Amino acid sequence: MPKEVQIDIPHYATLALRHVVLDYNGTLALDGTLTEAAAALLGPLCERFTVHVITSDTFGTVAEAVAPYDVTVKVLHSSDHTGEKAAYIWELGASHCAAVGNGGNDAQMLKAAALGIALVGDEGCATETLMAGDVVCRHIEDALGLLLNEKRLIATLRR
Repeated sequence: MPKEVQIDIPHYATLALRHVVLDYNGTLALDGTLTEAAAALLGPLCERFTVHVITSDTFGTVAEAVAPYDVTVKVLHSSDHTGEKAAYIWELGASHCAAVGNGGNDAQMLKAAALGIALVGDEGCATETLMAGDVVCRHIEDALGLLLNEKRLIATLRR
């Protein structure tokens, strides 16, 4: 069974997170290359959660880029990547998932997850995905930092 991290956010929710599902291009990578910030934080993230990278793999680089990390890679093959990403969250158990993404095909994934983090980043963020997030971050290090330091997440979402 995956590790579980419980985060009690006053007047918002108690999260019981096991899985972190990350889009690749535009989220962890720019133009198919894993960013330095993402590379630095993937190891600690894998120690805390079961990590999944879900991608269309536009540049064909994901497997090699994340090989050093204990992550599950899901390359999308259907004609409906938006639906396929959301279905992946449901298969894992949406109530135990955090999801991070920026593209239009990430919106339903963020909505399905117990915690959705929309990432603006260098590629920007699709408006629907921005609105689907529980939190919006500018950089991947900020998004992963929320998951690695739960007090940041509590400070952001508490009501």
